[in-house]
Amino acid sequence: MAILQKGISVLSDSPHIEEPVVAPQINIVKNGEVLCPKDRMLHIEDVIKEYPTSEGSKIVLDNVDLRVAAGEFVALVGPSGCGKSTLLRLILGQEEATSGNIYLDGERIGHPDERRGIVYQKYTLFPNLSVLDNILLGYRWGLSFTEWRRQKQDIRARAIDYLKIANLEEHKDKYPHQLSGGQQQRAAVLQALIKDPKILMMDEPFGALDPGSRERMQVFLLEQWERTGKTIFFVTHDLEEAVFLATRVIVLSQHYTDGRDVPLRGARVVCDITTGKRGVAASTKSKLDPKFAQTIEHIRDRGFQPSHLYHVTQFDLSHPDSFHTVSPEELEGTK
Repeated sequence: MAILQKGISVLSDSPHIEEPVVAPQINIVKNGEVLCPKDRMLHIEDVIKEYPTSEGSKIVLDNVDLRVAAGEFVALVGPSGCGKSTLLRLILGQEEATSGNIYLDGERIGHPDERRGIVYQKYTLFPNLSVLDNILLGYRWGLSFTEWRRQKQDIRARAIDYLKIANLEEHKDKYPHQLSGGQQQRAAVLQALIKDPKILMMDEPFGALDPGSRERMQVFLLEQWERTGKTIFFVTHDLEEAVFLATRVIVLSQHYTDGRDVPLRGARVVCDITTGKRGVAASTKSKLDPKFAQTIEHIRDRGFQPSHLYHVTQFDLSHPDSFHTVSPEELEGTK
């Protein structure tokens, strides 16, 4: 694992530290490659998020580093309260980081826009609108009255095509309360996909479904990902779901140690591993492979055991796009 010290360039996985490199924004080099934000769809560097408290402040995210390539299916897992949804909100633009940089397609993240779609656990369908009108809503809000009148038929035809894909065409005139939970969530996914976002973010989207509906939605989502090549950033507490769906699983955790003398630490990426092949959806039979269970146990060991802490130099960051910056204080005591 390459340890990339803040403000210092590391040219390989060797622990040898080079002289400081001066650069206005990005001065991180890994294995001879400059980690430029434009080279990946999503680039997160040195992100810290803290919230004020009655005793001062609480750091939730502590130096998060992450790069995601286009077309990847990323699952983010971690212990309760580690900041998974907080990181999602930062990427979405609903909140701002206390410090650090977040880039989408090489540009700094701003307020929420059409480049970032979102699906929540709670269905985002309006109860007074039909399924079809719910799916069309993004266009109704985003277009002027004149533009909507001119493009309405083409957009409606496209929405019908999406409903056919999701086996919801016959339900297009129904209202959300007339649908099952799985059908409502399929409609919510279509509502986000039809605007063709650069990245689709999902926050525990299947958490409220029964096991059977949940697996059917997982398969449906994989089919849409394989069909569209969309980049997906999926937050879940279910490790089996993460390993089954994603090509890459990232563990965000506050359970680690470093050279700082602090009582509590904010969460950071402690494990970042490859779990699938980009563009190729997994079969439900993959859950029967012994390696599937072994991967889940490895993830649990790396980020979910408060009694078994790994040092910052011991994180499992084996994914090719993974990188990890540390401060001199965090490395103190390392031999």
